[in-house]
Amino acid sequence: MADRGDSLPHGRLRRGLPLIGLTARTVGGTTSAPDRYAELLGRSRGALMKAGQMLSFVAMGAALPDDQRAIYQAALARLQDDAPPMPPNVAVGVVETELRRPLLDAFAEFDPAPIAAASIGQVHAARLHDGRAVAVKVQYPGVDDAIRSDLRNGQLLASFLKLGRGLTSIRTDVTALAGELARLIAAELDYRAEAAHQAEFAAAYRGHRSIRIPEVVMPLCTSRVITMDLATGQRWAEALTGPSSLRDRWGQAIVRFALGSMRRLHMINADMHPGNYLFHEDGSVTFLDFGCVKRYTTAQVATLEAAAQAAVDGDASELSRVLAASGFTDNAGPPEPRLLLDWLREALTPVIAPQPFIFTPQFAAALAQTDLSRSGRHADVISKLTVPPDFLSIARVNLEVTAVLGALRAAGDWAAIRREPLEDQ
Repeated sequence: MADRGDSLPHGRLRRGLPLIGLTARTVGGTTSAPDRYAELLGRSRGALMKAGQMLSFVAMGAALPDDQRAIYQAALARLQDDAPPMPPNVAVGVVETELRRPLLDAFAEFDPAPIAAASIGQVHAARLHDGRAVAVKVQYPGVDDAIRSDLRNGQLLASFLKLGRGLTSIRTDVTALAGELARLIAAELDYRAEAAHQAEFAAAYRGHRSIRIPEVVMPLCTSRVITMDLATGQRWAEALTGPSSLRDRWGQAIVRFALGSMRRLHMINADMHPGNYLFHEDGSVTFLDFGCVKRYTTAQVATLEAAAQAAVDGDASELSRVLAASGFTDNAGPPEPRLLLDWLREALTPVIAPQPFIFTPQFAAALAQTDLSRSGRHADVISKLTVPPDFLSIARVNLEVTAVLGALRAAGDWAAIRREPLEDQ
């Protein structure tokens, strides 16, 4: 937020100048830079902050120069679940306006102090008149105008992505990535759509042994308010200190959710940073925040499955055929099939290597630095690949999940999990 707790800065120039000034001041790598960076992005409540949250955990595993890694990672890490909240009276006003009734007509209890604050909204604990404990997610007033202002400036988001430097080594076109992020961020502004997404995921995973999705209270959802079951559990920082056996099970739940969502629903939650998880002592994981969801066609899912299977089977010619047919390679100058196979098999090491395989931060960093880099040992392959825009979210989610599993140092028989029937994923 800006100077007042209930207002937002508007206009492309006003919103861009603080970031430009900070970039100039952080060249020397001062220790206060992360605080200033996160504070400025947090106050903006715009597309830059949302992009920062979505990319923060990816950046942790990317190839950043040593002199910038601490500044960039610390600043973006703070954005995962540490955004400054709006004043209680403002939050209550939004809820009453959206639900078109006094607060205590809708809820028996409503805590005006938020239990979580993020990029475009914050969450309050409440209780329905039937005693059901719920969480109420409230969108910041004016955030929709601020984000749309950011998104109309096509270069602003692309310029922000380039600040990480390591992100530009990933095998994606930064402008195309900015466009894909812009579409996903804009879609998050309508909480009705998010509620519908969450309800669909909740129905698919209801009763699952390790995946939990809070149920949505649809009559108390609007374009700027979502009401759902209140979920409690360990946050990310606490989970990292858990016993290895639990961290293994949490990692396996995350992989089952990522794989199963694509296979069951032809959808992915495209915002898989660890601020959106709650971890439980029985090894299960609660998944939160379904505003950033990407849908895929049956043909697109089949392409992903066929490419992965060809790589696991070691079938270079089939892999080349699948990727060429889906637009990843140009028939006029495709990568050499054996080199293409080597590249994808390295990315699929967790399911190809002897099982159980243990994820590590080093593996996650190597995946970003080498397998997705135009200057690494797979440069000849990378330079001849073009990722269709629809698949950019998958590349980003894969990096996020790998970074999460690496930080957890999760072990598992990932090959067996990949072969599980749909009802187990």
